[in-house]
Amino acid sequence: MSGNQWGPPPGQQYPPQQPQQPWQQGPGYGGTPPPGRPPYQGPPQGPPYQGPPGYPGQPIPGQPQQFGWGAAPGGPRPPKKKGRGPLIAVLVVLGVLVIGGTALKALSSALKHNSDPVSEPSITTTYSPTEPTEPTEAPSTRGEPTTTQSTTQPTRPTASRQTTTTSKPTTNPGPSDSDLVVKNALYKTGVMSSVRCREVSARPSSAAGARANYKNLLGCLNKAWAPMVAKAGGRFRAPHVITFSGSVSSPCGTHSDANPPFFCGTNDTIYMNLTEDTGNYNRYPESYQKVWARMWMLHQMAHEYGHHVQNNMGILQAYARIRYERPNYAMELQDSRRLELQASCFSDIFIGANKSSYPVTGQSQVQWRWLIGHVTDLNNDHGDANNHQYWALRGYNARDPRVCNTWSASAGKVQ
Repeated sequence: MSGNQWGPPPGQQYPPQQPQQPWQQGPGYGGTPPPGRPPYQGPPQGPPYQGPPGYPGQPIPGQPQQFGWGAAPGGPRPPKKKGRGPLIAVLVVLGVLVIGGTALKALSSALKHNSDPVSEPSITTTYSPTEPTEPTEAPSTRGEPTTTQSTTQPTRPTASRQTTTTSKPTTNPGPSDSDLVVKNALYKTGVMSSVRCREVSARPSSAAGARANYKNLLGCLNKAWAPMVAKAGGRFRAPHVITFSGSVSSPCGTHSDANPPFFCGTNDTIYMNLTEDTGNYNRYPESYQKVWARMWMLHQMAHEYGHHVQNNMGILQAYARIRYERPNYAMELQDSRRLELQASCFSDIFIGANKSSYPVTGQSQVQWRWLIGHVTDLNNDHGDANNHQYWALRGYNARDPRVCNTWSASAGKVQ
């Protein structure tokens, strides 16, 4: 894509485009429709693009093709060094001889380390990494989540009507929806401090390895965002996390693992897709591609947590009410892009604050930079690659929610 300095080298091909992250209308993002108006269900969506026959990375039978925004699998391949073939061969043989006596000890130590329980986060959280039971509700079609209208969503506060003309209303209506998104107090909290988050040694080659990564990230994200929300005057609530393979039923609808992870505001829960994360890690053989899979999992969970932060600060609820009142679908889509690009900006505030400890350096940084600039937006509701890269880099470099105010940005910055 034009203007992207992390584009593929000559000859590298893109994978098939991917279905978009599901939108949670109605109960997922709050908002009560005016009397007599039915809840908005969204336009019908067709099947995702699979690519031409023989396209590299075409879906493996029985496995989903790709997820989320459609980042390329693994980004740019590290350059090969030239002219050292015989020397490298000799060194490899010598290396095998030298380390042969210690390999078993290292392997045993690594396995022991991986089996150690992950320390519990200091902030009390509720974590539910169990497979969901078979849902009683039939799964929805791909990209069109089933939703139900909630009767518990927040309504716009109003002043109580007085029976006399001599007294004034005393009810404080609170900030307007526009103020909640454009002038939110979170934008004044300053730079996020590092919580020294470190990546766990477990790899997402299995469900257990993926869950270990989710649990570690949840603790880190809670520690990083709780002080920011409190400083902004919000009431911090740690989210629930549920992992799923197959299909999962939530208050925001039933979803299959052919769709990406999602956040449901009704029960304040992040749903992480085990099939996606283990599939990405195991499908691609190259080491740099496995680094990409780990960075993708990091960004995806931090992005869904960004929606949770929006939920804590009232942005998510205000967005739903603003979008519902829009006179046309084009304006609704622009609101959607503002919400999603902000969630990615929040995601990369956290990643940037902890880039030295996690670490996001070397090949990890190469792959992170690749994925933020190689996204697809088939439904025009998440933001194109150039704008996603723009907001991700703002969050990563500044580590300050002030730079993530997508709601006051020009239309061109949220295309």
